[in-house]
Amino acid sequence: MNLLFVSDLHLSEKNPGHIHAFLKFLNESQDSCSQLFILGDLFEIWIGDDEDMPLLLEVKEALKSFVENGTETFFIHGNRDFLIGKIFSKETGIKILSDPYTFWMNGKKIILSHGDFLCTDDKDYIKFRKKVRKKDWQSDFLSRPLDERRKIAAGLREDSKKSSAQKAEHITDVNHQTLKEFINKNKPDFFIHGHTHRPMIHSLDSCKRVVLGDWDKYGWAFLIDDQKHELKKFSINSK
Repeated sequence: MNLLFVSDLHLSEKNPGHIHAFLKFLNESQDSCSQLFILGDLFEIWIGDDEDMPLLLEVKEALKSFVENGTETFFIHGNRDFLIGKIFSKETGIKILSDPYTFWMNGKKIILSHGDFLCTDDKDYIKFRKKVRKKDWQSDFLSRPLDERRKIAAGLREDSKKSSAQKAEHITDVNHQTLKEFINKNKPDFFIHGHTHRPMIHSLDSCKRVVLGDWDKYGWAFLIDDQKHELKKFSINSK
């Protein structure tokens, strides 16, 4: 088994270079990867499964081909693309997982998450997260025309950027007490997540906490196979 994990690609029409980098990553991983796990924020913004931006449709087609050619692919919602739903799953063949999600490999307990639920110091964000994850809010938003949804999403994104710029760095990281309680309760051998954009493998007693990086000048992927584990960093041509 050869498992790959990625997160926080933030793909958008505004940055086609990153989309091309992801398509290249899929192509190069096809033969060697048994399973691919995307741990949220595949897209910068996802306003519904009726999204019709051409480059984003190209990503969907590439994922469909990737799955049809034999690589099981799984997805956990991020804070940017929590509206990815059943239609997207059906059209691409990707399986949507709960957050957090637990499975076993070679006797090792592995827990996956986007990771944003751990950022409990960021009280404004946690409040916003609870609101937009409710079915009533999502149903109301998805009932609106595409153009209106784009305007709402752009406004929310701009507000988020301004708010984040004013926050101390530790506010947007995980709360270490929340993390400790989660690890002690669930006792994973590997806990893999994204969201914080602080790539590193942390050793916590008997647990390896793997933080995936966001895709910017570099891409990040975590590899687990029968012999080893490795956090991989590679250059991205953004042109």
